[in-house]
Amino acid sequence: MPELPEVETVRRGLAPVMEGAVITAVEARRADLRFPFPERFAERLAGRRIAAMGRRAKYLTADLDDGTVLVMHLGMSGSFRIEVTGESSLPGVFHHDRSKQAAHDHVLFHLDHPNHGKVRAIYNDPRRFGFMDLIARSGFDQHPFFRDLGIEPTGNALSADYLAARFAGKRTPLKAALLDQKLVAGLGNIYVCEALHGAGLSPKRLAGSLTTKNGRPSKHLAPLTDEIRKVIARAIEAGGSSLRDHRQADGSLGYFQHQFAVYDREGEPCPKPGCGGTVRRIVQSGRSTFHCPSCQR
Repeated sequence: MPELPEVETVRRGLAPVMEGAVITAVEARRADLRFPFPERFAERLAGRRIAAMGRRAKYLTADLDDGTVLVMHLGMSGSFRIEVTGESSLPGVFHHDRSKQAAHDHVLFHLDHPNHGKVRAIYNDPRRFGFMDLIARSGFDQHPFFRDLGIEPTGNALSADYLAARFAGKRTPLKAALLDQKLVAGLGNIYVCEALHGAGLSPKRLAGSLTTKNGRPSKHLAPLTDEIRKVIARAIEAGGSSLRDHRQADGSLGYFQHQFAVYDREGEPCPKPGCGGTVRRIVQSGRSTFHCPSCQR
């Protein structure tokens, strides 16, 4: 499933042609994706202007001029491509073919943009695990999709004090604690593995071990929060990791997978200078964890 950097990359790719555009028509070529579309989905979107493109955790959001938010989730294989009138090709470097089969083009947004003219934003999803919904902005924070989500990992809210308060007394493995979306929203398997390696912390270490007896942050928590922010920022700058089906909005692959220190590098030397260890793979809660036992304690 695309993680936060991939979704943020898609948001940034969609924003220039969707923000400020009027939705002239919507083609929903199925009755459902993972879930049924809301009633009168295409009718309710037609004529609306997109005020802003946003992201919350792994959800894309489009604020409309009537106070409604179009919520979009990419699922496992969802992607967007943009077609602008007069352009015969799309920008981007294509390492692998992306799905352009019409059979998988499930939602077509026909847009009229003040700068780009007629635009089509096409949602393609071979596995159909993605979904879309329409909710009121006034009830956004209390909607079931969002009410239990934790803080975003990209801002100042993520701090050693914040994590210490939530790790105190926890006997949950550190990696599992960080994957809890109620704690930090949008963190996924790849970037938790990378951040833990950068911070020199074992994924098997108990979360509670990073707090002192009085619940204050241990010396390891500040470096961990710094690594989380850094790895997310680097991934966004590189365009995400583009594992399996993920593509940016222009169809191109990201390049962060070439910067992985441990993820999917089982048996390779640890890249940390002076370590000399070997990257290992273990399974935690049914998911692969990649780490270096030598330098992650």
